[in-house]
Amino acid sequence: MKQKGAAWALIATSVPMFMVAIDNLVVTNALTTIADDLGTRQAGLQWVVNAYVLAFAGLLLAGAALGDRIGRRRVFLWGIGLFTAASAACALADSVGALVAARVVQGAGAAAVLPVSLTLAVASVGAARRPLAVGVWGGVNGLGIALGPMAGGLVTQGLDWHWIFGINVPIGLLALPLARWAIAESKGAPRPLDVPGSPW
Repeated sequence: MKQKGAAWALIATSVPMFMVAIDNLVVTNALTTIADDLGTRQAGLQWVVNAYVLAFAGLLLAGAALGDRIGRRRVFLWGIGLFTAASAACALADSVGALVAARVVQGAGAAAVLPVSLTLAVASVGAARRPLAVGVWGGVNGLGIALGPMAGGLVTQGLDWHWIFGINVPIGLLALPLARWAIAESKGAPRPLDVPGSPW
């Protein structure tokens, strides 16, 4: 598959990566509202945050390794699809247990998106522009993390806490065909996957 253009490839890698970055902390300012709506206490609220972070951090290296072996674009697309479906489940959750379970799946999808997004972004440009691609990737990632709490608070106040997750669904549905069209497939060195050595 031929690359469609560096600019399109950077956009196609940045949009999903921004989604997963912002969801690290998007629930922070919505926790009180979630607690009142779902009838949970502090322990449940902690898992709403930690379920995402733990799944994301625990599977991050596995996502990168899987991309090297079966195709980074393929893993990236799987990650976007999983994250989008889990976001819909979060938006529809009517109990803290359902929300926590959906957040775990969201974290797993994010772990497939984030590590390969950098490799795909760098591969989309020539050697001279690789520092620019890394800068764009880092800037978008940092912006997502910084805006997470503010975005969560604004959406919760203006609409409803369910929308902090629901807004990911149309974005993800647009990001999937864009990534499929704009990004070329790539793989790393053919090495066996160390499943027992994975953090999870």
